[in-house]
Amino acid sequence: MSNFKSLPGFREFYPEDFVERRFLFQVWRQVARRFGFQEYDGPVLESLELFKAKSGDEIESQLFCFEDKGGREISLRPELTPTLARMVAARANALKRPIKWFSVGDNFRYERMQKGRLRCFTQLNADILGEAGPAAEIELLALLVQIFQGFGLGEDDFFIRLSDRNLWMLYLEAQGFAVQSAKILEIVDKWERMPEEAAKEKLESIVGDSAVQVWESLRAFLEVRTIAELSKAFQSVSVNSELDEALEARIRDWTELLGGLDAMGIGSYIEMDLSIVRGLAYYTGFVFEVFDRAKENRALAGGGRYNSLIQKMGGPEMPAVGFGLGDVVLADILRERGLMPRFVDTLDAYLVVGGEEERVAALSDANVLRQAGFSVDYSFKSQAFGKQFKAASASGARFALIYGSDELENGVVKIRNLSDRSEEEVPRAQLPLFLRDRLG
Repeated sequence: MSNFKSLPGFREFYPEDFVERRFLFQVWRQVARRFGFQEYDGPVLESLELFKAKSGDEIESQLFCFEDKGGREISLRPELTPTLARMVAARANALKRPIKWFSVGDNFRYERMQKGRLRCFTQLNADILGEAGPAAEIELLALLVQIFQGFGLGEDDFFIRLSDRNLWMLYLEAQGFAVQSAKILEIVDKWERMPEEAAKEKLESIVGDSAVQVWESLRAFLEVRTIAELSKAFQSVSVNSELDEALEARIRDWTELLGGLDAMGIGSYIEMDLSIVRGLAYYTGFVFEVFDRAKENRALAGGGRYNSLIQKMGGPEMPAVGFGLGDVVLADILRERGLMPRFVDTLDAYLVVGGEEERVAALSDANVLRQAGFSVDYSFKSQAFGKQFKAASASGARFALIYGSDELENGVVKIRNLSDRSEEEVPRAQLPLFLRDRLG
């Protein structure tokens, strides 16, 4: 027995496991194409600087990064968005907008493993670039909801927490804390996980004597759940005419977004929740995360608007919004809900062969049928008919194609339907037509 094992956080998929994986990807691709998204991909290895440019130097501790034989600092990709931004920046003038792209690919993060988090995971990325208004968010969130619905999940299973970094910047600026906003939002990002005393101490180190006032203000803003409450929250802070105009414009965006989501029939999945700010510093507007209603799992998906990234990668100014949806937590919740189908790989036909002359004819027909698109298998070794029929049943084949001496002499194949045991003879030349008719 070999002592070799797979690396921590990396998975292997035996055929019976891989069918589940294939099912997830099939639904992802079907729904994305239904929304008019085009599939793309990028290299698994990229320059380390690409990821630092997007997320800062601190990202390096979470990466599988190393120096290659050419002396280049490179990394396995932890996500696909920087690659997308680089690719779009390189051809920005030639790409028709809005750009609606999606990708399904492996990503790698050197992080502490826990439930729902591995070091290698497969993620669906979907992004819309070139559309500045809420229409892009409406389309993406509708896509996200339909993907989960495609797995049989509904309102009782998941919901989307929707927030807005722009609102936070306006709110903190109105209170005179625009300079400290990034550090304050770090506290908000950890609001549900950080002990209150630790959060207050950190806030005091940022705003000094104003900590108590700011703490209460943050708590009040985090309780906002409607547009009406949003307007009321700003009435309690000092707002000038310029901020007033910006706030009015933002409320119009919220009204358009929520109205569009209602029109899409998915408004009941959406909850305004300003505690979602997303940890990555490059988000510039609406942000969102998808959660299990039962609160037993990590976030199922997350994303938001990142209007500055394309320009940061050397391209023109271009608005962008996107999300990532990983396979690990999704598969967990489908199993927990009993929604992961039971899969059986089946064949269209299994060839049951007599002697050597019959085998020659069977191999010829197997080639013809496979080229016609049918799945066909047979025993590599000469076996008694009984063993071959057992193998045919075990394979899950719909039909057994029987090649005996009488059939060979008459130029026909006896076909047995393995579900009802009925039999009929078909001329060899008509096998593809017969199977196409029977299999639909």
